[in-house]
Amino acid sequence: MNPSKKDRKVMVIHGPNLNMLGKREPEIYGKETLDEINAKLEELAEKLGINVETFQSNYEGKIIEKIQKTSGRCKGLIINPAAFTHTSIAIRDALLLLDIPVIEIHLSNIYKREPFRRKSMIADVVTAQITGFGVQGYLMALKAIAKM
Repeated sequence: MNPSKKDRKVMVIHGPNLNMLGKREPEIYGKETLDEINAKLEELAEKLGINVETFQSNYEGKIIEKIQKTSGRCKGLIINPAAFTHTSIAIRDALLLLDIPVIEIHLSNIYKREPFRRKSMIADVVTAQITGFGVQGYLMALKAIAKM
């Protein structure tokens, strides 16, 4: 018996300033808006027979609470912690609560950026990391989680 779409939920968390995509440094992050990215994720999820829930916050505590609420109700998590990638031990600790696949995503290649952006506080606790593929990275992550 195949699991229902409802039972195959994937959470996608977008971190600070990602609500400004399309306006903020389009030469680095591209011209697509967060709404356009979320629409692409929803379209792909429909094709994959899974349910996707998207969430964006500029506040670390709200992201932590969403991670905590993901436990037990989602089959996977895709997270772009944005600037919190390099600073948040609290988000790292929240991710340690999960026993589902977690994929860290970045639109730009953080390893080709400023030195302070080259360190991810969560890289060693996530299942995988996708960096530098722009919007395609989100779609790659969703396809990967659908097969896990």
